[in-house]
Order: sequence, then C-alpha cells, then structure tokens
Amino acid sequence: MKEFVGNCTLCQKEINCLEGFLNGVINEKDGRLYCFECDAESTEN
Repeated sequence: MKEFVGNCTLCQKEINCLEGFLNGVINEKDGRLYCFECDAESTEN
C-alpha cells in the first residue's frame, strides 16, 4: 500500500509511506520532512 505523506522541504520530491515504512526522514530538530537524498546532503555539511 502506498500513501502520500508530503513533499520534501528542500526539493519538493513526493514522499510516501510504503507498506508502513516512510520513504523519507522527519528531522527531529525542526519536525520537517526530507527525502533521503536531501537528508544525506544536509548531514554531510
């Protein structure tokens, strides 16, 4: 099952919940939603 959750805060990529697993990251500090690619880039810097 695929359910729309929201869009990435940075790149606006669509983020879904797939079979109960979020295919993105919710930032613990600001509560914003990020795709895996944008989250990886932000933690590298």
